[in-house]
Amino acid sequence: MIAHLRGRVLSKRPSHAVVDVNGVGYEVAISVPTFSELPNAGGEVALHIHTHVREDALSLYGFLRPQERELFERLISVSGIGPKLAITVLSGMQAEKMVAAIRGNDVATLTKIPGIGKKTAERMVLELRDKLESFGVAAAVVSRHSPMEEDVLSALTNLGYQRVAAERALASAGKNGGSPNFDQLFRESLSALSK
Repeated sequence: MIAHLRGRVLSKRPSHAVVDVNGVGYEVAISVPTFSELPNAGGEVALHIHTHVREDALSLYGFLRPQERELFERLISVSGIGPKLAITVLSGMQAEKMVAAIRGNDVATLTKIPGIGKKTAERMVLELRDKLESFGVAAAVVSRHSPMEEDVLSALTNLGYQRVAAERALASAGKNGGSPNFDQLFRESLSALSK
């Protein structure tokens, strides 16, 4: 498997680059952020590579930083996301913002990425939320909930409910007017979940 390439850029486009390594030109699929950071033709480059093998093709995906490759590999582990869609995802949103959205259960932000619908965004959150600690982005950065609402969500997830379902229940709770307290929000959310 090819894991790393160092050579000269022969050509580059927003979707791929050709890297000359000792006279052999490797076509490597890249994201738009990688494209913008690549040197112009003739410049030296070192790329971290993910080699994707299928029955009918061997494709190389290149990244300037190992963290980008790791995020790409996490994305393709999600059911319904293949390598091409993963590159589109990495092109559609800054990696830090995407990680924060996944860890913060922000499905609305993820659906702004081209090619990502609500179901795929929910799968990304469900399958990757606990696997992105190494990226060091605090989930609280994107939290849309007050501290009391976060306490209610924490209590519901500790009872075994999925975070996405708990957020839906919380959204439907507390609509009776007034300023709800923790007990009221918790009871109404629990009631919505048991329907």
